[in-house]
Amino acid sequence: MNLFQAINNSLDLALSSDPTAIIFGEDVAFGGVFRCTVGLQEKHGKSRVFNTPLCEQGIAGFGIGAATAGATAIAEIQFADYILPAFDQICNEAAKYRYRSGGLYDCGSLTIRAPCSAVGHGALYHSQSPEAFFAHCPGLKVVVPRGPIKAKGLLLSCIRDKNPCLFFEPKILYRSAVEQVPVKEYTMPLSKADILVEGDDITLVGWGTQVHVLREVCQLAKDQLNVSCELIDLVTILPWDKETIAQVDLPVCLLTVLPFIYLFISLSKYLKSVKKTGRLLIAHEAPLTSGFGAEIAASIQHDCFLNLEAPIERVTGFDTPFPHMFEPFYMPDKWRCFEAVKKLVNY
Repeated sequence: MNLFQAINNSLDLALSSDPTAIIFGEDVAFGGVFRCTVGLQEKHGKSRVFNTPLCEQGIAGFGIGAATAGATAIAEIQFADYILPAFDQICNEAAKYRYRSGGLYDCGSLTIRAPCSAVGHGALYHSQSPEAFFAHCPGLKVVVPRGPIKAKGLLLSCIRDKNPCLFFEPKILYRSAVEQVPVKEYTMPLSKADILVEGDDITLVGWGTQVHVLREVCQLAKDQLNVSCELIDLVTILPWDKETIAQVDLPVCLLTVLPFIYLFISLSKYLKSVKKTGRLLIAHEAPLTSGFGAEIAASIQHDCFLNLEAPIERVTGFDTPFPHMFEPFYMPDKWRCFEAVKKLVNY
């Protein structure tokens, strides 16, 4: 399956297994702009898969109400760039509903899907990566898959999670990312990063499309610099998996009661990436200032300061609107990332 087929399969399974599940958004009835909901209305009926007016605030507000009333609400925002009219509903209502009611009510069965990031010709209104806006809002979960296998499992996990989730789908991967996806139902853990390539010299962190860019950088560094890179897909932006990037220290009780040999063998499981490599590069498409890479950099600098061999590097989009004709220069491509790797090695 490619990415959009995996998402379609995930939505089909959610509708089949949960009679309260509904899907709604702009043009979802005929399959949506990217065909992620194609065939679902025909199979599950017009009362469960239906179009909404062109009103993102209304889509989010309806989803909050439906989830509060007991439905499993799965909303689609046609492009992540246009999610901002719904920002108030998502951050001031959905994220805070359980807290402000003292646990009496919640809209945890709400999932909002949105295609995000660059596609090659989207320009300023169809290319943005808004994940950092929502990472500042306690009460939400924010997820970005890198491919079809992760997309299916993570989307089902979001739909069944009892917290409102934002699921950002890198639209350039809808057809370009193809994997052997299991057809049966499965879920994957949220807030758990994946180590895709193990290495000893530099830690590379990205999410979504950028993971594929960094995989090429790993190979370039190996071939041209003889540098071993460790590649981590963050997977979940909020709450993010700091332990995999930094380190989880062994509890004191384990140090005192475990046999020495067992401790020596088990220690490798707890030795995490930056405390092993001493160098960190973070790459994302969103602009540099206040991008989520800044939060990662600040946290890792605090926890791993004495282990760092070089300042943390960020390779990102620029602090400008997303350009059309200059998109190739705006993107954090493999060459910009490779230059950052060389800078880290030679510091």
